[in-house]
Amino acid sequence: MKATQTLLLTIVLCLLQVFIFSRIQLFGFATPMLQVYLVLLFNRQFPRYASLLWSFFCGLAIDSFSNTPGIGTASMTLIAMMQPSVLSMFVSNEEEEDFAPSVVSMGGTKYFVYASMLTFVFCLAFFTLETFSFFNWQRWLLSVVGSFVMTMIMVIVIENVRKNFR
Repeated sequence: MKATQTLLLTIVLCLLQVFIFSRIQLFGFATPMLQVYLVLLFNRQFPRYASLLWSFFCGLAIDSFSNTPGIGTASMTLIAMMQPSVLSMFVSNEEEEDFAPSVVSMGGTKYFVYASMLTFVFCLAFFTLETFSFFNWQRWLLSVVGSFVMTMIMVIVIENVRKNFR
C-alpha cells in the first residue's frame, strides 16, 4: 500500500469506528472493531516501524474520540507487532516481497485463519484491558467472542466486495 492509500484508509476506518461502529452494541456486548482491517492489509515489505506507527496513531485517534484511554492504541500496536509473524505462517518464502494479504492472493481459508488470529488477539487484548479484572468473566467472554464474530463478518464482507471490484 502506498502512503496516501494508507492515510486515506486510516482516516476512513477511524471515522467509521468512532461515529458508527463504536455506537453499535449487539445484545449489549458485541461491538464491531473494524480498525483491525488496517493491520490486516499491511503487505510483506511494509516496514515494521511504519506499521507500528500507523497502528499506534489509528488507535490513538479512536481512543481520543471513544473515551477508551490507551486501550485501542495498545491493542492495535500489539497486533501490528504480531502481523509480520502471523503473515509468514501462511505465505511461503518464494512469494514476492510486496505480497499483499487478501482473499484473492492467499485464498479464502488461509486469509480467514490469518484474519481470525489477528482479530481474536485484538479483541482479547482490547476487552481484557477495558475490563482489567475477571470479576464478571462471562460478560468479558461474551464481549470478546461477540466482537470477534461481528468484526470477522465485516472483514469478510469487505474482502468479498474488494474481490468483486478487481
